[in-house]
Amino acid sequence: MNRRILLPTDFSNNALNAIRYAVALYKEVPCDFYFLNAFRIGGYSIDSLTPPEPGDIAYEAAREESETGLAKLLDTLDLHFDNPRHHYHTIATFNSLLFAMKSTIAQYDIDLVVMGTKGITGAESIIFGTNTINVMEGVTQCPVLAVPQDYRYSLPREIVFPTDYKVTYKRRELKYLLEIARLHKAFIRVLHIKKENKLNREQESNLELLTAILEGSDHSFHSLEDMKIHKGIGAFVESRESEMIAFINRKHTFLGKILSKPLVQELGYNYSIPILALNDHK
Repeated sequence: MNRRILLPTDFSNNALNAIRYAVALYKEVPCDFYFLNAFRIGGYSIDSLTPPEPGDIAYEAAREESETGLAKLLDTLDLHFDNPRHHYHTIATFNSLLFAMKSTIAQYDIDLVVMGTKGITGAESIIFGTNTINVMEGVTQCPVLAVPQDYRYSLPREIVFPTDYKVTYKRRELKYLLEIARLHKAFIRVLHIKKENKLNREQESNLELLTAILEGSDHSFHSLEDMKIHKGIGAFVESRESEMIAFINRKHTFLGKILSKPLVQELGYNYSIPILALNDHK
């Protein structure tokens, strides 16, 4: 069965960059890509008491603009990414981005979301903007892969998986991490920022479970001491020039804390890499 991947777009270069990344990442995999544009209508909010309806002049004009943009996107992809394994579909809808994404994920049984990210205007140090965090917090049906603005595609040869060993791992949560690693022969580097001298019994048990799940994949275990989480991850990623970071997104406060910080300053390096937010999906 084809992989079903959702790619929200606002027709920006940022969104196109994420689309290019997704198409290249799954180059060897049969995929159905769903390009979603959640359009707006001037003078109306999504939750307006009297929203425009299909047939209204304003609605039809906005819909036509959205569909034209999607058609141009398909032309670009056909020109640059002619892959017989890939099939493209377009969706234009008058809705909020998050609601449109959730609806599309349910309707088409989406496996993975890949989206571009951009920082808040005037604050370049914030890599992941509010929109991205809202999607990662709100979308729990499938993993979300966030591709930072202007990130140039590089095959993931090393994926960093930070953990504190305080959660029980589920094989299905790590499915897409293992798949991406297998597709690109990437090493999974499990990173523990140590806060204690040794692991407790529960952590030891979770480590054993994680080891069993990773069996058959190229992986290794690493630990750093006396460092803040952000700086530890940043130092590790920078020193190894890793190409992706993967998190398990169960505790939203933890993920939100990680993503909403000015990561360039916190991590101590001046570039960013894609982040894969995993969760307990189907």
